[in-house]
Amino acid sequence: YTRGTVTAFSPFDARADAEALRKAMKGMGTDEETVLKILTTRNNAQRQEIASAFKTLFGRDLVDDLKSELTGKFETLMVSLMRPAYIFDAHALKHAIKGAGTNEKVLTEILASRTPAEVQNIKKVYLQEYEANLEDKITGETSGHFQRLLVVLLQANRDPDMGVDEGLVEQDAQVLFRAGELKWGTDEEKFITILGTRSISHLRRVFDKYMTISGFQIEETIDRETSGDLEKLLLAVVKCIRSVPAYFAETLYHSMKGAGTDDETLIRVMVSRSEVDLLDIRQEFRKNFAKSLYQMIQKDTSGDYRKALLLLCGGDDE
Repeated sequence: YTRGTVTAFSPFDARADAEALRKAMKGMGTDEETVLKILTTRNNAQRQEIASAFKTLFGRDLVDDLKSELTGKFETLMVSLMRPAYIFDAHALKHAIKGAGTNEKVLTEILASRTPAEVQNIKKVYLQEYEANLEDKITGETSGHFQRLLVVLLQANRDPDMGVDEGLVEQDAQVLFRAGELKWGTDEEKFITILGTRSISHLRRVFDKYMTISGFQIEETIDRETSGDLEKLLLAVVKCIRSVPAYFAETLYHSMKGAGTDDETLIRVMVSRSEVDLLDIRQEFRKNFAKSLYQMIQKDTSGDYRKALLLLCGGDDE
């Protein structure tokens, strides 16, 4: 069961698609329309089959050809679509911690939103692809409470959803209240442990109970009691516990709002959620921002890049 906009294409013929792509990129000039139509309407498993057929038929690497024939954001989007999900996430994390300066935004987005099983797979793939331990890399580039919460999330040991113990709900809500609002200074560790390890259904009840006890939403307390990267990560975790699609709707909205577009985030979210929950994200987007995701992409992007994103989006919700 998925709520993605991209599903398996039928009838599917990997060889025919490979031939069409080769023809589109061969000789002078590139037929971008054919490239984007094929790659945005096949799911990732099918794209891998096309790449394999491409190599078999022409002795060429499809991704290398895409890189040499396309340019700019459109190229980035098409190449991203060719990466299998876990490799895509591992690659994004690798680039977030490579070289000077760390992209905390990417670490926050991926580790706050992926399920424990997904995090385990990302770690495994990271090790295979880059012969390095993801946790070691992240701890080498981060520090303080931000680092500790990332490490907790990387353990991927969140309690399974097994029914809720109301006594423990009350206790956790009180602990959070005492660690934040009632304390001079903040006991960040309590927030990290509870938000990083308890089950989703348990935490949703804790947030309700917290509101009853303190009169504040947990987000308001985090906003007041913490700052910087830790604050952003705690808020992302809370938002994802409440609703992953709502979190991504907000992320997409902020990537396009105001002057200039954060294309890196736009591409990352559209590609990584296209087979997971983009239909739900579209719904949340429409509900929370009084316009459709489709319209915002249309207004904010242009050319083949826009065409491809709109195909991935899969429809307008007006």
